[in-house]
Amino acid sequence: MTVRGDFKEPARPRPELVIGREELFAGAREQLSGGGSVLVHGPAGIGKSTVLRALAAEYAESARTVLRCSATESESHLPFLALADLLGLVVDEIADRLPAPQRTALESALTGRGESTLQRDGLALRLAVLSAFRALAARGPVLIVADDLQWLDPASAELLGFAARRLGGTPVRMLCAVRTETEPQAQDHDRFLRASVPETLALRLAPLARAQVAELLAQRGYTGLPRSTVRDIHRTSGGNPLFALELGRALAESPTRPSPGEPLPVPTSLRALVLSRLDMLSAEARRTLLVASAGARPTLALLHAAGRENAEAETASAAALGLLATERDAPGIRFAHPLVSAALYAEADAQERRAAHSALSRAASDPIERARHLALATIGTDPAVAARLGEAAAAARDRGAPSVAVGLGLLAARHTPADTRPSSDERRLQAAEDALTAGETDLARDIARQVLARAITPAERVRAWMVVVDSAGQAMAEIDAVFPQALADAGDDPGLVALVRYQLGWRALLMDGEMTKAREEAARAARLAARAGDRRTELLALGFQAQMETLMGHPDAPSTIQRAMREPQDPRVACDHNGAGAARFRWLIMGDRLAEARTAITALLREVQRRGMVESELHFLRGLAETELRSGHCGRALDLARESLRLARDTGIGEAATAMFTSLAEAAGGDVDRALALAHEAVDRAEEDGDMVYLSRALGALGHAELVAGDASAAVRSLRRVRELEEALGVIDPARGRWHGDLAEALVRIGETAEAQDVIDVTRRRALRLERESVLAVLDRAEALVRAARGEQGPAERQLASAQDRLGKLGYGLEEARAAYALAGLRTLPTAPGVRAGGTALPGPTAYDEAARLFRRCRALPWLRQVESAAALPPAAPPLAPAALDSLAATERQVAALVMEGATNREIAGRLFISVKTVEATLTRVYRKLGIRSRVDIVRLAAERRPD
Repeated sequence: MTVRGDFKEPARPRPELVIGREELFAGAREQLSGGGSVLVHGPAGIGKSTVLRALAAEYAESARTVLRCSATESESHLPFLALADLLGLVVDEIADRLPAPQRTALESALTGRGESTLQRDGLALRLAVLSAFRALAARGPVLIVADDLQWLDPASAELLGFAARRLGGTPVRMLCAVRTETEPQAQDHDRFLRASVPETLALRLAPLARAQVAELLAQRGYTGLPRSTVRDIHRTSGGNPLFALELGRALAESPTRPSPGEPLPVPTSLRALVLSRLDMLSAEARRTLLVASAGARPTLALLHAAGRENAEAETASAAALGLLATERDAPGIRFAHPLVSAALYAEADAQERRAAHSALSRAASDPIERARHLALATIGTDPAVAARLGEAAAAARDRGAPSVAVGLGLLAARHTPADTRPSSDERRLQAAEDALTAGETDLARDIARQVLARAITPAERVRAWMVVVDSAGQAMAEIDAVFPQALADAGDDPGLVALVRYQLGWRALLMDGEMTKAREEAARAARLAARAGDRRTELLALGFQAQMETLMGHPDAPSTIQRAMREPQDPRVACDHNGAGAARFRWLIMGDRLAEARTAITALLREVQRRGMVESELHFLRGLAETELRSGHCGRALDLARESLRLARDTGIGEAATAMFTSLAEAAGGDVDRALALAHEAVDRAEEDGDMVYLSRALGALGHAELVAGDASAAVRSLRRVRELEEALGVIDPARGRWHGDLAEALVRIGETAEAQDVIDVTRRRALRLERESVLAVLDRAEALVRAARGEQGPAERQLASAQDRLGKLGYGLEEARAAYALAGLRTLPTAPGVRAGGTALPGPTAYDEAARLFRRCRALPWLRQVESAAALPPAAPPLAPAALDSLAATERQVAALVMEGATNREIAGRLFISVKTVEATLTRVYRKLGIRSRVDIVRLAAERRPD
């Protein structure tokens, strides 16, 4: 009897995945579906029981018998308790199949009668448990679900292990969970693995990422938490789901939220869990640990400098109790878990904390750390302390640590006396702007709103309004009422009005889709800022104006970029994603200067990463990924795109735009289904935000993914919308979205060659005027397909060969490979036996070799799979007469007719009340009977059947 043959896939869909465990579930599912067993392990609170319940719910229906046990520490001394949980309810069903001595020993152990023990009845009991499992398996598959193996009573653990090691070849799966130490390198699960079914898969649950912690908190109802607070929860919990939820609950129940830099409230339940051994330390050792918990990077040297003379012995005793992690040759002191440090700090009273910070303010060598500790040791306002904190915030900003600058700036505001300069609100606004730089947009917005609630000076109010606008990102519809209030506060001050006009330019673009108006507002803001001597705002406005002119194909774009690049420069604007450097990059990449574009964007990315400018980093990661994708480096582009998506998810910034571009990268070098999902997400988000600019880009990505997926009809629908949107937006330059070739190709596939030619002609005129060589080459590739569909085989091949050569010389590797693929497709479509149009001989089986080589060089896996599939098919027969369709069976004709209408396989299945698999099988028969190879050939036949 083989295991694999006895177990079936679950009869119902898998329940919703536990957050952040998708990869683990995939591994467990593959193992369990093949009849194997799984051991899930990890530290307390990491989610083992949750994962176990989800997997058990999914696979219980595929087993005839499900045996369960869940041990507890308080019951681990009771012998045979876990065995009774497992077999107590089923022993009567199989008792008559056990030999009498085994039956007697097992019943005695399960009922407690007869005082059975392993010492007295060891062999009989071991064999009885093994026989019981085999008897149950003889009737059908058995699933054993055992949680908290570490608390199994020793007798049950021994018996279960004995049986498990001998169950090879029987349809018995074990799904178990066991608590192991926090350290990943610990191998505590090994002894449990050795007591499991042979070849059990051990899966360690890792901590959750920050975005996953945010999703978990939201799922449990702890919504509305600022991202900075979620960041603190993630850091303090160490990604442990139980700890994160407890911290979230404590915050939800707290009447006041901690300010940035302040410790989170640690609930009593967690303090008791992680500090259970604290009472075993001396009072002095506890004080030493408190000082360590208050420090950012505690070391023995720092503790000595802070007056803890016996730090070595006291930290050694804490390490022996498991409160500190022991690391050889490591100068730092690391707590066993971040929550231990947080709980220690929370346990101390205010006076003890101030004493610890006071000691550290004298001991710390870093001026930023000294200033922070001095502030936390000081009560009330103090101008000297506020000044030192302001200097520390500036130093943190210069070091590229804007999130640190936020906390220091807010501390400075708290210690700033009234009627001093800078005022407490000015310090808060600087902290809000630092929060924007750090990607903490919700924190920035909250600070700005606090300032607006009390500020009366126009400069502070307008500055606060600008933070509110910037924190909204693409969702400007949510803050539309801000603009008239900001203009009213700005009055006649040209510098303040320039700030508002600059943002009104963005509003015109994102909400109204009016590039001309956006350009005019940007130019107006630049003039006002220049009059006010505000070079920073002038540079931002000029950079925005240059971007609009580039997208519009305006002839002034190069000169505007040059104006924005002139001295004097503001270093932060120079590398800002809305600055002149970014505008120049866009101009380079749209002008086919890929090498220069890569150099420019790499330098920008390096600088913003050094400065900690998160939103700009996100933009430039996407820009570098785009450059690599244009160059045909699909693997590198995909890595960069996925990195940018992780950053976008983590910060909540630019998720729609990043999903859009990652969709393009996935369609080129990753997974097409993932590309479709991301493109749909981008479209939904853009529509929700009312963002017309990114809606057109998102639809372009969706259309491209649909084309790669083989759904030409859907691609046409999406890309037609892009065409309409861009005409309304005033986008003239076809190098902006580069969707035109895809639309033309998709139109050819569904037989709309006239519309395809119109798209090509209109786009070519614009591309010629703007000298967009790569766009012209792609249009030639698409036009060759139009000509081939009209029967102009020879000219089509020559045009494709020329397009391929030009794209290769321009450095567009993926587009070059697509041209080679199209050319190979044409060369396998003969017009007469042994002869191709133009009189040349037919190619051999290597027709697709060049395309495969180019796609492989690009690491364009979705395209490579298409090539390999096409190369595996026999060469297409000469074009068929339309009457050939009459030879098909009734169902085959119905399916073919719907294909001619442009229906997808899923749409066909729904209309004919058959499964998608049946549609696919029917199409395969249609291809074979007609001697064709794809849906495109059916569409061609449909075109030929149309009356003149």
